[in-house]
Amino acid sequence: MIVSVATVMPGKRAAGSCRVQRAVVYQRRRPERSVAYQVVQQNLETWLARRSAGGLDAGADWVVDPVPAYVERDLRKYLECGILAHGFARARCEKCGQDFLVAYSCKGRGVCAGCNTRRMVETAAHMVEHVFPAVAVRQWVVVFPKRLRYFLNVDAGCLNGVAGIAMSEVQRAIAGASTSTSKAARTGGVLFMHRFGATLNAHVHLHLCMLDGVVAPGRQGLAFRVAQVDAACVERLPASVRQWVLRLLRCCTR
Repeated sequence: MIVSVATVMPGKRAAGSCRVQRAVVYQRRRPERSVAYQVVQQNLETWLARRSAGGLDAGADWVVDPVPAYVERDLRKYLECGILAHGFARARCEKCGQDFLVAYSCKGRGVCAGCNTRRMVETAAHMVEHVFPAVAVRQWVVVFPKRLRYFLNVDAGCLNGVAGIAMSEVQRAIAGASTSTSKAARTGGVLFMHRFGATLNAHVHLHLCMLDGVVAPGRQGLAFRVAQVDAACVERLPASVRQWVLRLLRCCTR
């Protein structure tokens, strides 16, 4: 089990960056021009028919299974996303009187790069503006061995338990590395579960965006105390996470 660490510090707005406001002209995205869209559009029906027929795959020695309904649904919604023929909203500028059309989106969470990117940007903006205070934030990435990924991928309860272990152990590591001695000191963060890797392979892993320190009561209210996370702290974390995860997996597989 591997735990890698990257530190992300809060950025500062450059002086005068908000003084110049440039006019922005809406440009409708055209997904039908992308290579990914064209590949799905040209091959989806053939691929679904071959998978539905079953039998041995061409040139392979294994039997293909039908495509799950949610996969087919997501692919078909992707082909309608951003296409005016499948619905749109009409907007009008009150100043210039110009109309423009905004195509409906599929709001999918699978193959649609446009909807995934928008959701990612909106989530990041929400985290920065409404969740995290203006303090240092550290990202912890928990990666599991391949032999464990299958169990985590098919057992939601087991995955939730592992995520809880990872969060608890990272919080304990941050608290132990902080300069605060108060028992009331607490840290916080947000955990994101990823189920695939860069090549869309099945790769369950966790991203934890955590405050790089603890919040403790002081003379003038709550105060943030930075944690001194060093290499030794990071090296101790995998052993504790491994111990509790293996214990949980033994209970899940009985």
